[in-house]
Amino acid sequence: MSKYVRKMFRPGSGHRRVKAGERGIALVMVLVLSAISLAIMAGLVYMLTVGTQTSGSHKRYRSAVEAGKAGTEIAYDLIAARGNLSIPTISLYLPSNTDSGGKSCLTNKLNNNTATWSGCNSTMPIDPDQEGTYDWSFQLGTGSQSYTVYAKIVDTVEGNSAGSIGLTKGGVVNTNSGEITVMSRPYLYTLEVDSQRSSGPRERAKYSILYKY
Repeated sequence: MSKYVRKMFRPGSGHRRVKAGERGIALVMVLVLSAISLAIMAGLVYMLTVGTQTSGSHKRYRSAVEAGKAGTEIAYDLIAARGNLSIPTISLYLPSNTDSGGKSCLTNKLNNNTATWSGCNSTMPIDPDQEGTYDWSFQLGTGSQSYTVYAKIVDTVEGNSAGSIGLTKGGVVNTNSGEITVMSRPYLYTLEVDSQRSSGPRERAKYSILYKY
């Protein structure tokens, strides 16, 4: 006759029987901790990826900003040259924009108050696909690293500084010649400059400038 030996577990003996329910709870805890670990790792990877993308975007934006700064300097030279700028390394493009009287919009904007710009665009936005929305453009750089700069005059306050002011001293009477010198009153130009990568508008920077000439 077979004998069965039953091993008795007494409190304090150091032995404990693991029930099926407890094993299930342990498995659930392991799965929860694994999910948390995976979530943390995924978050770290996402943060690293976003950081890299942000750094690259900032670098590209800085390039567009520098192109825009160069564009503003050329805009100043263009105004000083009264629209007849000649720089050997810059190929300036002037759209054939004219006012209602057939006069060049750029010439009109350089020499007259905004109120006289009949038929010329004076809004702030620049659309590279529409020549009527900018007064001139040019390209900086070559190949895939080139940027196109678009600029326009959106407001002009007429002055007297466009002519020769070499003899003006402040609006006083010259007792020797009897002539009255006129006090210099500069032109004020409000400019919009838009620089963007030639391969696409994703890298873009804009400037709004008040320039005294």
